[in-house]
Amino acid sequence: MHDLHQEFPEYHDEIHDLKVKGGHFKKLFDEYDELAHEMIRIQQQIETPSDDFVETLKVKRLRLKDELYSMLKADK
Repeated sequence: MHDLHQEFPEYHDEIHDLKVKGGHFKKLFDEYDELAHEMIRIQQQIETPSDDFVETLKVKRLRLKDELYSMLKADK
């Protein structure tokens, strides 16, 4: 599991700028970050939720990643 900076290293400055500005991007970034950490805890078997729940998290994380990427492209 990677954070957004590792997923999109070419957008490092844009990620920082949009996070500092706050607003919708920061909210989505924080949610994405929280989901990434939860997925790590699941992979490390610190948490052991059902397979359906894990799949729901994966889909939600992917949707957030897509939306964040769109916002990064628009800001560039």
